[in-house]
Amino acid sequence: MSQKIHPTAVIAPDVQLGSNVTVGPYTVVDEGAVIGDHTVLDAHVVVGKQTVIGKNNRIFPCAVIGRLPQILGFDDDTKIGGLTIGDNNIIREYVTIHPSMHPDENTIVGNGNLLMINVHLGHDCVLEDKIVISNCTQVSGHCRIETGAWLSGMVAIHQFVTIGKWCYAAGYAGINHDVPPYVIISGHYPVEIRAINKRGLSRAGLSQEQQSAVFNAFKFIWRNDGPVLERVKELAEKGNLEQPVQDMVDSLLSSSKQRFGRHLELFRD
Repeated sequence: MSQKIHPTAVIAPDVQLGSNVTVGPYTVVDEGAVIGDHTVLDAHVVVGKQTVIGKNNRIFPCAVIGRLPQILGFDDDTKIGGLTIGDNNIIREYVTIHPSMHPDENTIVGNGNLLMINVHLGHDCVLEDKIVISNCTQVSGHCRIETGAWLSGMVAIHQFVTIGKWCYAAGYAGINHDVPPYVIISGHYPVEIRAINKRGLSRAGLSQEQQSAVFNAFKFIWRNDGPVLERVKELAEKGNLEQPVQDMVDSLLSSSKQRFGRHLELFRD
């Protein structure tokens, strides 16, 4: 087991370091943390208690990962949950990711994600895989971002929002309700669905038949007169939908169950 630990790094005695881990100057790793094989913690990185980081991650200088959530009344004696990060993630400078506010629960970051400079992920968020979050985007607590989503710079996301897979949010978007899969959104409070994310469809590996079905569903839902929800229900009643279209329909129906369009609010403590 080879490791490259700078002499100025501060690592708690019970930290588990995998093989070929690099820990840079003045980095701090708190007790109970687990760092997977081939992961690089650059200079001045802070890793909080009970944080689990997988293999082949690169965490750039001054990122703070797994320290106390920003909740009034919480202090160092408050029992909180953890943070679990998967494999092959790139976490750039000054990113902050908070652990769960609930003991025995976790904030979760999946695999193959890119979090650019100054991104913030609040407590109890779940990020799936292959997500790109651009500079200075702020994700409030309890949000879920599904596979392949791409968030541009300075996007702000309200708590309990779900961002659908393979969608794209334009810069400065302010998102306060759920976003269905495969769409492009822009604007704020509320954002507007503008088009289908063609690049997202390609990145998702959808067949031409599936892509055509998504475009046809988009036109039916958002390019006809009348309430969007009524057209979604009409599609649902047809049945036998291509899976990507079914995913869009399910997302919209789920969001409609909560008065602000945030399905996860239904499970608020």
